[in-house]
Amino acid sequence: MQLIFKYGTSFFLVLLCIVFSWLTLTPQDAFDASAAQRIANQINQTTEVSPSETTVLIAVRDNEAERSYAALLEKELKAQGIEQITTATTAREGRQLLSQLQAENRALQAVAATQATGSWLLFADLAADYPLHQHAKILVTSSRLWPNFLKYKNVSNVLNQISVIAIIAIGMTFVIIAGGIDLSVGSLIAFCSVITALLIRDYGGGVEASTLWLLIACGVGIGACGVIGAFSGGMVVGLDIPPFIVTLAMMLVASGLAFICSNGYAIPEVPETFTWLGRGAAIKIGMFGGSAIEIPNAVCLTLVLYVIAHIVMSRTVLGRYVYAVGDNRQAAWLSGVPVKRVLMFTYILSGLLAGVGGVVLSSTFRSGEPTFGIMYELYVIAAVVVGGTSLTGGRGTVVGTLIGALLIGVINNGMNLLHVTAYWQKVILGLVILGAVLLDRLARSVPQTSSRMRQQESPNSETNGPNKPASDSATKNA
Repeated sequence: MQLIFKYGTSFFLVLLCIVFSWLTLTPQDAFDASAAQRIANQINQTTEVSPSETTVLIAVRDNEAERSYAALLEKELKAQGIEQITTATTAREGRQLLSQLQAENRALQAVAATQATGSWLLFADLAADYPLHQHAKILVTSSRLWPNFLKYKNVSNVLNQISVIAIIAIGMTFVIIAGGIDLSVGSLIAFCSVITALLIRDYGGGVEASTLWLLIACGVGIGACGVIGAFSGGMVVGLDIPPFIVTLAMMLVASGLAFICSNGYAIPEVPETFTWLGRGAAIKIGMFGGSAIEIPNAVCLTLVLYVIAHIVMSRTVLGRYVYAVGDNRQAAWLSGVPVKRVLMFTYILSGLLAGVGGVVLSSTFRSGEPTFGIMYELYVIAAVVVGGTSLTGGRGTVVGTLIGALLIGVINNGMNLLHVTAYWQKVILGLVILGAVLLDRLARSVPQTSSRMRQQESPNSETNGPNKPASDSATKNA
């Protein structure tokens, strides 16, 4: 039972991945080098003219995977001596190429198509519309069963989409483990994005801003969020105001400041290089299924932050202090733990990481907007709670939070692939959060029940057992 409570979220995440993989299992085109070589060999074997006289039309759609496949196929064809190769990425372009070849009296020997382009109508009546090409062989790529859910692009999108929530959830994990809550993180995203974009536009040169100015603007925006986090922590620690009330008030303040600074409009005057963090991918591993395997920069940043946070929480004195404060604040104070400083640290960290999330989101959309971050605080808290962190404090891990963020991302992505409406997605996500809280309650109640049962089974020293001698007072009365 304890194993289920401890690893239940991980088991559920794996189960969801299996279910979504099975439900999205569809035939997929093979776009790797072996598929290109196989089609090139078929073209060479089926044509009746020499390779130097062979004309081939490659029909693919305009996306990265199929363009990469077309380049591989063209390379294979040229290696076999076939030089007359044209490529069409739309049916209209294909029709123009066929008409041009017919006008030049150049017969087409083969069409290399995908499962999708092979069904274009211009190939259905090729003999009637283009008599010169009536003997052209239409060769379609082979297909294999593979889940849409596990396609590289989809997995990469899931990881990239949850990066902002996952980053902010680190700070929220510290706050909740210490026994607090921070509702201001969603508004801090918008506040940081507006401050950063505003500095770039008004002082850094706008679209011509240098990398140094981008770093300065991002640092100021993140620092401003840290100041707001410090203010929230000071109110909680110094005036003993409930964190729910303080952070709710700061959520409204930060949101209002974002609208005031931007006059309610987006600020898109930032350079193209600003998108490096949100859209870029500096690490490239190789090829898979015709697509280049790239790790988005936002995902790399998220992983680095989680490694650091895990080390802090599990290997340092500060991490033990955070757990101690959340478990029993009075006992921690009596033990010499600097309770107030620990609480201040958690709120400052939460504000800073909310600022980092705001920079990532601004980089993704190449804009600073006061409407960023709406409802993000609830998704962040959901990721933390689903990951096993107790809302009462003193228990949780940053690894669990990462799993919780992945779980939310997988649920949203899987339901989108299955065309579930947004209304039902909210219902399902709410039920998942409720289930996570229920598991937390059960996890805390089972050890207490077992402890009470052991106490009842053991001899009770405070009551007279059947063989216990009478007390001194009873003896004197006798």
